[in-house]
Amino acid sequence: MPTEKHHRVLICGATGYVGGRLVPELLNAGYSVRCLVRSPEKLRRFPWSQHERLEVIQGDLEETGTVRRAADQTDAAYYLVHSMISAGNEYAERDRELATQFTQGIQGSGCQRIIYLGGLGEMGADLSKHLHSRREVAEILQKCEVPATVFRAAMIIGSGSASFEILRYLVERLPIMITPKWVKMETQPIAIRDVLRYLVQCLEVPETAGRVIDIGGQDVYSYQRLMQIMAASLELPRRVILPVPVLTPRLSSAWISLVTPVNARIARPLAEGLRNRTVCRDDDAQSLMPGPLFSVREAIDAAVGKLRSGEIETWWSAAGEMPGDPEWSGGTVFEDQRTATVAASADATFAALSRIGGQTGYWGADWLWWLRGLMDKAIGGPGLRRGRRHPDQLNYGEAVDFWRVDGYELPTWLRLRAEMKLPGEAELEFRVEPIDDNACKLIQTARFRPRGLLGLAYWYAVLPLHAFVFPRMLRGIRHDAEARPPTVDNSAKVRP
Repeated sequence: MPTEKHHRVLICGATGYVGGRLVPELLNAGYSVRCLVRSPEKLRRFPWSQHERLEVIQGDLEETGTVRRAADQTDAAYYLVHSMISAGNEYAERDRELATQFTQGIQGSGCQRIIYLGGLGEMGADLSKHLHSRREVAEILQKCEVPATVFRAAMIIGSGSASFEILRYLVERLPIMITPKWVKMETQPIAIRDVLRYLVQCLEVPETAGRVIDIGGQDVYSYQRLMQIMAASLELPRRVILPVPVLTPRLSSAWISLVTPVNARIARPLAEGLRNRTVCRDDDAQSLMPGPLFSVREAIDAAVGKLRSGEIETWWSAAGEMPGDPEWSGGTVFEDQRTATVAASADATFAALSRIGGQTGYWGADWLWWLRGLMDKAIGGPGLRRGRRHPDQLNYGEAVDFWRVDGYELPTWLRLRAEMKLPGEAELEFRVEPIDDNACKLIQTARFRPRGLLGLAYWYAVLPLHAFVFPRMLRGIRHDAEARPPTVDNSAKVRP
């Protein structure tokens, strides 16, 4: 049992990739943790969400008063917020605004220090927009009267991280790659487990306060070498990699978007950042907080092992913003509802439909879904390759291909909100109504609220395809429910 330290820390960004893994590490180390989140429902999927030393405050970083109350009498506040997924091309401006509001709220709150995880890169003027934004945020936090510890990391290797998934998909899908010249650039990746160790350990090392600390793993490699190490970990043959000087960041991001689950809006700032050498300037991190570090191969092997076992704690796409439910009242709302009687329990039926997307797909007409995903990727949407975190389990706020779960109640209700590029708002809803212990009614409803004449034209263009796609989907879910035992954990709570 960890010893309770009677120290309280605040985490802003607890629903994100790093924040969602940091919370349990802090709890296990004996700290009391307070999370400031917009959507508390997104935390309910975590096994630590009911921990006795966890406090959840609903609010927004834009609300200075809320930040001040959340930070009240805390020993440290972790700032793990990055708007690249939710704010699109305006992420840099959005990040500046949020960091400024955060510092205004922190001042006078009694918080003792700020801890920030930023990007590693040379300190010169030729930084990418992505790394420049990270530096700007760091500078804003450092100007605060509360001392700030700024950690700078390059690629974080962990199951479900965006950079790891880009690397994995490129290696898995392309035995021969014509790549930009940045594949020869050096980087010093770090395992997510080592990142978490530094983030926790710094609380016990006063000398880390008010400093900029570069963190990295054991090895400094080119991206080309990383691809070959990934291939070996995945038990694939060596990849043929042909660097060429003509691929611009725009072309590189389009190429990444086509092959991987990461859309062009996110891929472009990441691709631009690859032109910068990202290697630690010194070994201050290990001097101040000594401990073993993963090698690149060990980190990749661990991440691949987590993927294969399905034990992925957090996923990069789960950090997307959850707006309020679409206001279906008012205006024109089109609805396509279909029902089926299933000779299986409500639990078994819900378990079957909870496998939607990812490797399971959509129970027929796969070529149509593939084509829709390809079209979506071509215009900057997420497409189908974003996949899902776990093959069987869903949680509120998680991404499923080009959908996001924004309604989930075991074992009766699932609602998916479309994040594909559309001239309107769309959702796909499933409800399961028990008839008796061995039968239930499955109700499938597609809704679309068009935006302008283009939205109306879109609805009537795809309407004939509904008659082909949705009945197949219902039959597929019914077949799986009647043929397979349920696998969803019914001990989970309601996720509104």
